[in-house]
Amino acid sequence: MDKMIQRGDGEVIITNDGATILGQMSVFHPCAKMLVELSKSQDIEAGDGTTSVVVLAGSMLNACSDLLAKGIHPTMIADSFKAAAEKAEEVLQGMSKPVDLRARETLINAVVTCLSSKVVSQNSDILAPVAVDAVLNIINPESAVNVDLNDIRIVKQLGGTVDDTELVPGIVFEKGANKGAAGGPTRIEKAKIGLIQFHLSAPKTDMENNVVVSDYAAMDRILREERKYILNLVKKIKKSGCNVLLVQKSILRDAYNDLSLHFLAKMDIMVITEVERTDVEFIQRTLGCMPVAHVDSFTPDKLGSAELVTEVTVPGGSHKVVKVTGVQNPGTTMSILIRGSNKLVLEEADRSLHDALCVVRSLVKKRFLIAGGGAAETEVNLRLTEWSKLQVGMKAYCVAAFAQSLEVVPYTLAENGGLNPIAIVTELRRRHAAGENGTGINVRQSSISDMYAEKVVQPLLVSLSAISLASETVCMLMKIDDLVPVARV
Repeated sequence: MDKMIQRGDGEVIITNDGATILGQMSVFHPCAKMLVELSKSQDIEAGDGTTSVVVLAGSMLNACSDLLAKGIHPTMIADSFKAAAEKAEEVLQGMSKPVDLRARETLINAVVTCLSSKVVSQNSDILAPVAVDAVLNIINPESAVNVDLNDIRIVKQLGGTVDDTELVPGIVFEKGANKGAAGGPTRIEKAKIGLIQFHLSAPKTDMENNVVVSDYAAMDRILREERKYILNLVKKIKKSGCNVLLVQKSILRDAYNDLSLHFLAKMDIMVITEVERTDVEFIQRTLGCMPVAHVDSFTPDKLGSAELVTEVTVPGGSHKVVKVTGVQNPGTTMSILIRGSNKLVLEEADRSLHDALCVVRSLVKKRFLIAGGGAAETEVNLRLTEWSKLQVGMKAYCVAAFAQSLEVVPYTLAENGGLNPIAIVTELRRRHAAGENGTGINVRQSSISDMYAEKVVQPLLVSLSAISLASETVCMLMKIDDLVPVARV
């Protein structure tokens, strides 16, 4: 289920992303902080399964509590849990199916499964193909071993619905072109794009000062010099062949003024202002242009190019954005324009899309899929219970408890789907014992069915990482016997 989080400053967040919920919570106990770090680690490693990893860790700690009550030593519990986690990974790898990255439909099924629990689940038919295509367009499916998600830029735009989200093979700027009073072009074909980090406004002294002008002649002279200075800058920009100018945001002084916009418009140069410093590297990689810090260095070889730069009004709203398409080096970066009817939906769509991209990244890193719907956890539970009977002494108890703790996933899934958890989990266990290792909980039909047939699949890396990280955290906590507060020195 989703959580509504109200922060101290009054901002409201609606999400069911485990890492986001825990990241917003104010926790003081060191063990609780470890669980917050645990969800962050899962977010970094796999990107999805942040809720599962914390639920699993909680269930394992509960099992440890029962084992400690029986008088079993914490070190014995930790060692047994470590061995059980390794065995669980073997079982998961044994039941996984290899995936070909060129099988787009299979990847989309995995992403739809990831989005099924999100607020934007009804839009998964739009978001899933966008996430898959975005990743496949920036990697070589044959040789890629990882995906740098910094190569995919997500631009959020209020208005319209999530269904209006689109993938843009190029760059989208959140604001329209800055035309000034003189107008200026809003569409440029065969664009030569320059990115400047210097100011298109009158120079300022290094220290704060005032110039007192006593007569109109002196004022005219100052204005004339300012006009001449800016015109000279603009002429140099025009001379380089640039017809689309990106101006980096400045905090020192005005990055541009009305006069510079007027001159640029007269010379048919399209201007996009307020470019964030953090976006410079992405723009550089996408367009092949070099950021220029001084006008004397503004030469044709520093310019990037694109087939079309156009200002468009986004559907479902009056807001304008600038799209740069037909870039020279396609396949290295992509942009996604997300739409949403309000800020809360937009933010959650952004988080959900990040998870979706991470699912595809997980499949690139480890090209195996397993059944979803609690099937993987039930299978591991069953195999570990069988394995525990081959162990001796205390280890058998501990491994059986570890196996039992994994049942929390199908149990919670059944509970959230409004089903009878005990009846469902018992039936699920029976079907897996009969050798049907792909069966899981079908929430839509309130029954148990084959997850591969239902196309409910998830990356192997997500489950491997969740069990590995959760057991590691629990083992660490088991070896702690006291909390010692230290006075501040």
